[in-house]
Amino acid sequence: MSRTTIQIGPADAGKQMALDDFEHAEAQSGFNYELGRGRIAVVDVPDRKHLAMVDAASAQFYAYRPQHPSQIHTLAAGGECKILLAEAQSERHPDLAIYKTAPEDAADLWATWIPEIVIEVVSPGSHHRDYVEKREEYLSFGVREYWIIDAAREEMLVLRRVSGRWTERTVSACDKYATRLLAGLEFDLASVFRAANG
Repeated sequence: MSRTTIQIGPADAGKQMALDDFEHAEAQSGFNYELGRGRIAVVDVPDRKHLAMVDAASAQFYAYRPQHPSQIHTLAAGGECKILLAEAQSERHPDLAIYKTAPEDAADLWATWIPEIVIEVVSPGSHHRDYVEKREEYLSFGVREYWIIDAAREEMLVLRRVSGRWTERTVSACDKYATRLLAGLEFDLASVFRAANG
């Protein structure tokens, strides 16, 4: 028996929906959609500054990868990956996800393939999702580091998993961040904010 296709659009913001239905729904173009705690979040397509910051962050990993081929298996952005959390009834689309290992050949790829590092760039309206909801969900999913890049604060909050909990470190705009997960990488936060400013 075939599944009836569910349509979702901007008018569905805040509407309650099961994760299984949301995952297979057809979305009206012009917006991005996530499911958070069983409710549809309608997100504007990111503006130029957001895009520039994601691009500048991505460029650092692409430059790093050829010199360290065993460190990153997959670098995925936006619509290229998702994180499915059945218990939370959430489907998240991180701005960047860094996977160090290959996925298993499984039908439930996005519910089982865990990125080691997830990066979100804070946008107007995403503050609560990025700092509260996703913080809890990415920890529950098994992410080892969660980086929150915030141009308004001119800093990056790094959450690192230690004994099943997050420890916090704030990286200021003029600092570089070295993670144990990617040997030899020095993430230059200043270049990300420079890109946002044009």
